[in-house]
Amino acid sequence: MKPEEYGYNETLEQYRKDNNLTEFSVARVIAEHKERYIIVSDQGECDAEITGNMRFSAIGREDFPAVGDWVAAIIYDSGTALIHKIFPRISVIQRQAIGSAGDIQIIAANVDIALLVQGADRDFNINRLERYLTICYNSRVEPVVVITKIDLFEENHITELLNSIRQRLPGIPVLAISSETQQGYDELNSFFQKGKTYCMLGSSGAGKSTLLNHLAGVETMKTRTLSDSTNKGRHTTTHREMFVLPNGALMIDNPGMKEVGIANASAGLEATFDDIVRLSKQCRFKDCTHTSESGCAVRAAVDSGDIDPDSFENFLKLEKEKEHYESTEAERKQKDKAFGKMLKNYKKGKYKDNY
Repeated sequence: MKPEEYGYNETLEQYRKDNNLTEFSVARVIAEHKERYIIVSDQGECDAEITGNMRFSAIGREDFPAVGDWVAAIIYDSGTALIHKIFPRISVIQRQAIGSAGDIQIIAANVDIALLVQGADRDFNINRLERYLTICYNSRVEPVVVITKIDLFEENHITELLNSIRQRLPGIPVLAISSETQQGYDELNSFFQKGKTYCMLGSSGAGKSTLLNHLAGVETMKTRTLSDSTNKGRHTTTHREMFVLPNGALMIDNPGMKEVGIANASAGLEATFDDIVRLSKQCRFKDCTHTSESGCAVRAAVDSGDIDPDSFENFLKLEKEKEHYESTEAERKQKDKAFGKMLKNYKKGKYKDNY
């Protein structure tokens, strides 16, 4: 398959020439399995690993390839490859890894549009949608909300649900679909364009794998029946992988995410909660926390009903989470700096064992 069919363009080719990478093959990472990768190039698909130098010099998870990345690689006759360099990313969807202090987990790279998938059943959570939206805005990725399983409910319930989303998230495209009746799929298919990269974000049981199977026209991911007791899907998506849809669009499927910690998301928060950020400039105090200060324009808007109180509470929660990440990130950078200094001294021969 030609690289252009996977979204390769003149900007990437110019970078390749400017950085003397013409001796390498250009490939895109289409799957990741615990630091082992599958890449695709004009020579087809093959297994790949990174060089020892890349592994040694990596400071964080963002220094490793991710699904969607363009890479420079040497492809061997044995059908294996060695990745030497990652091309600059135009977008990176990332989250704070659960249970880690400031560690970043790359969900997907070079994504154009993200489908925020939620079921109309107990999976529906508008606060989580705002969280996904924050991540998208911070990643410079266009969001589209997709509500699945609408065949399980009466039409008036779905109408109320969609109206609540549009009121809370104005200006964001919202689609409602049913994989059982095919309702909404014609409108959804109109979003997909050849050569563009899409990504699905959602919890387990939201219907992502079923959605992908319908879009691809084949069973790319096996799905299991929902548990009646938990209403949670037990699909077999255990890794990130890119698929080519019939019209040439590229779709990245991800494992279901129980929790989505936001990382460095200042820009994303400002875009998602732009009404709150705009009003905060009218507060009496510049460092207003919008909790108990007098002269708070944001609290006044909440009390008057101009700002949704649930959205405001979610904003405070995400803002606190962002501040926590920034503090742990500062500590991590300080440790990385000390480690880098130690390596530098070691290479200069100044670091000696005391044994």
